[in-house]
Amino acid sequence: MRGDWRFRLREQRACWTAAALFVLIFALYIAKHQTGWNVPVLTTAANKGVLLAIVAMAQTLPVLTSGIDLSVGMVFVLANCLASHLVVGTPLQAAAGVLAVLAVGALCGWINGAIIVYGRLQPIITTLATGAIYFGFALGLRPVPGGDVHAGLADALTGALPGGVPAMGVVLLAVVLLVWVPYRRSAVGRAALAIGSAEAAAYMSGVNIGRTRLVTYTLAGFLASIGGLLLTFVTYSGEASAAIGGVYTLNSIAAVVIGGTSLAGGAGSAIGSVFGALVLRTIGDLLFVFDLEPLWQPLFQGVILLAAVSLGALRLLKVGNRLDLFK
Repeated sequence: MRGDWRFRLREQRACWTAAALFVLIFALYIAKHQTGWNVPVLTTAANKGVLLAIVAMAQTLPVLTSGIDLSVGMVFVLANCLASHLVVGTPLQAAAGVLAVLAVGALCGWINGAIIVYGRLQPIITTLATGAIYFGFALGLRPVPGGDVHAGLADALTGALPGGVPAMGVVLLAVVLLVWVPYRRSAVGRAALAIGSAEAAAYMSGVNIGRTRLVTYTLAGFLASIGGLLLTFVTYSGEASAAIGGVYTLNSIAAVVIGGTSLAGGAGSAIGSVFGALVLRTIGDLLFVFDLEPLWQPLFQGVILLAAVSLGALRLLKVGNRLDLFK
């Protein structure tokens, strides 16, 4: 039991490091903020951070299989545009719209996985191409920004619960508990880690590589659509913006790295990616309260990302066998 605890602690040390970094940066932000710790500040921070955190979770799943999904940002944008059309009307109509948006996101992810598995194409090329297609659909839905969303549902999910707890934080916790935890503990989740660690060995061990990748990319699209749906609740509109899709895609990769997931696959956690996303978001807020020029934000983000990548690379250089990472 003691050895198992030590193993789990070392396995998740990168995640704990990202969490500690977020706590440090957020504490500095609150200390410097003119109004300090209050409900509006926490709610605003949660509404911004959770969007990227969920997209980062979506990115983590393919990365664990040594793949990547460059379409998550465009699925995010497509879901936002679609929700601005469908999540309206009566509560029953809005609920049906939510299900439709999530189904479309899962379908986009399934298409990615099907092309990669059955078409035998590289994930980076496949998702780059499909991302452009998904953005085309988003642009067809929203040539100009606009639309609406069910006000009651939006207010409930972007406001504060009794006690001042941000509702978005509860949504993020629910996504982690209902999506990531079951996936990680399932046979498919274990197979994804095996594929990322050593695909040939996983195949020889009887792992169904095709099915695992198909489920993984489908779930990634589903998570990205959750993020796009939440964006609609925050903004009350839809916008087919290539810039937004590109920024969320790149920042999701950065969050994955900061959270300790190896881009080579086989090691990492979506929870670490969540904290990595919160770190990136809080950096922008921190620069704002310190009244620094906006051009400094990419510099600080780049420095933190470079440091995270460098530490991860240094760790890999010190091991001769990837299993040593967990000793």
